Amino acid sequence: MLLAVGLMLACVACLWVLALRGIASQSAVAWWTVFAVGGLVAAFVAIRSGFSQRYTDRSLAVPQMAYAITCAAAAYALAGPARAGVFLTLSVILMFGMFSAPPRQLMRVVLYALLVFGVVMAMLVENDPVRFPPAVEAVHFIMLATMLPALSALAARLGTLRERAREQRRELARAFERISELATHDELTGLINRRHMQELMDQEHQRCVRSGRTFCLAALDLDHFKRLNEVHGRPAGDDLLRGVAAAALATIRISDILARQSGGTLVLMQSDTRAATARTGIERLRERIERLRVPLAENMDMQVTLSAGLVEHRAGETVEQTLERADRALAEAKAQGRNRVVLA
Repeated sequence: MLLAVGLMLACVACLWVLALRGIASQSAVAWWTVFAVGGLVAAFVAIRSGFSQRYTDRSLAVPQMAYAITCAAAAYALAGPARAGVFLTLSVILMFGMFSAPPRQLMRVVLYALLVFGVVMAMLVENDPVRFPPAVEAVHFIMLATMLPALSALAARLGTLRERAREQRRELARAFERISELATHDELTGLINRRHMQELMDQEHQRCVRSGRTFCLAALDLDHFKRLNEVHGRPAGDDLLRGVAAAALATIRISDILARQSGGTLVLMQSDTRAATARTGIERLRERIERLRVPLAENMDMQVTLSAGLVEHRAGETVEQTLERADRALAEAKAQGRNRVVLA
């Protein structure tokens, strides 16, 4: 917009120089100035007010170009013997389109420019053939008919490069998103991985230190997972883990965070939750896993149960100490026969 303002002011200054020298009509230049600057102000208001947001072309590049071409054609008629200088302005106007308008739209703008200038040149020749010789106007039109399509072809090439650059940026964004996903999530189950879970637990610990609230940690383990892996094979174990992860995410609260530590071991963090409430949620999860059936290739279903050790974080202890208590509670659940929740 600032470039367009600068270009328009330069054109206004040039026409007023011609008017003050008696080459152009001062009244006509005055009306042209109001028309040209008024359109620029209207475009600025439309963009700054948010009115242009309803259109695909939010910068109103094509309408502004069409308006500027109309102003340039009028300036061509006013400039008299200096009218060929308008072609430079016309080239700059089309350069704006190289960076914003699609090639097809830019071609329409070029055709519009040829039409408007062709009509203006024909009218000038018809009304004043002495000041505007037909041969000179014909040469001017041929120059435009050669120059403008060439600029359009260059714009199409630039548009292709611009689209290629956009696609490369999209690919980089997807790659970055994938890298971020791999850095924080377990690739097999999609759950939070161990390293990122440690960061989240540390953050929750700091939040609780500041607020005085508490949180609960549960160490979860799929019963006999190693033996199931050995009997049915690792692919079946992977299917089971994916099924358990999906079932668990569908059962726990949105605010709860579930992570895979290793093998069939999981950790669940429940923010701003007391132990009694947390136990209800984990019992519900245990029952959901107990009902889970994962189909095998040999037309069989694989079943697994879940043991859990649940603890509530105590003021003054570290995350590691809380997690160690959860692991001991899990070991107690295993010792009591598995498929149960032990609160310590």
